[in-house]
Amino acid sequence: MVENVMWPAFFDADLTRAEGRRVPLELAVPDPTVEEIAQAVQQVGYDAVVERDKQYPREWEERGRVLVKDADDATKSDLVQAVGAYLGAIRE
Repeated sequence: MVENVMWPAFFDADLTRAEGRRVPLELAVPDPTVEEIAQAVQQVGYDAVVERDKQYPREWEERGRVLVKDADDATKSDLVQAVGAYLGAIRE
């Protein structure tokens, strides 16, 4: 069982790629929350576990992270892109 980790920084429009953003700017949203990411993960069809007391290594503040359970059939890159697409839809 592989768990993929989704950090808010992966989807943050205020960050550069060097600072940790992993989606194109058109899929990124400003200041995404772990709740929004978890909701997007569930929309994609996977179980999500929110861990609020975690800190992305490149950031100073704890924004938490989302663990994606049982995503053995998708690559991390595919998951990040799909979750990014749903994040934009959640914000609208």
